[in-house]
Amino acid sequence: MEATNVPNRTLLIVGGSSLAIIAALVLGVGLGSHLVLRHIVQTLPSWVAVILSFRRSRAAGWVALPLFSFWFVIMVFIWLYLLGIARLVSGHFTLLEIAMTIIVGIASVTGTWASIRLRSFVAPWRATAIFLIFAALQLACFRLSLLPGIAHR
Repeated sequence: MEATNVPNRTLLIVGGSSLAIIAALVLGVGLGSHLVLRHIVQTLPSWVAVILSFRRSRAAGWVALPLFSFWFVIMVFIWLYLLGIARLVSGHFTLLEIAMTIIVGIASVTGTWASIRLRSFVAPWRATAIFLIFAALQLACFRLSLLPGIAHR
């Protein structure tokens, strides 16, 4: 995952969007709900996207794309629940948590746009493998964060 001559601005958008999601979930939701560890675990894959983006790696967009997609889908589920349209998630959401869903949603859309725009020149088989590995890693971290030892910390 070496660096290449890719546009700094687009990579900064990918990295910045990833950082915005981390900040909203860990500092906003995590601190607000006293569940910091849970949200740290949930956002671990996003740190890889941040690091690769700031190192100007060819793979940054392919690492970040499944993460942005995952978080956008989760935010849509929350919004549908809050609007009384669907019950794919449940719970009580404070105003702070609702505000953070908007930030995560905007960061996810912005990051997705930048990731797709990024011309990475990664071979298709490698891009597919990276995408699938990070999709699986995000799902695993999310599931891990729901275990009793982590979920309430």
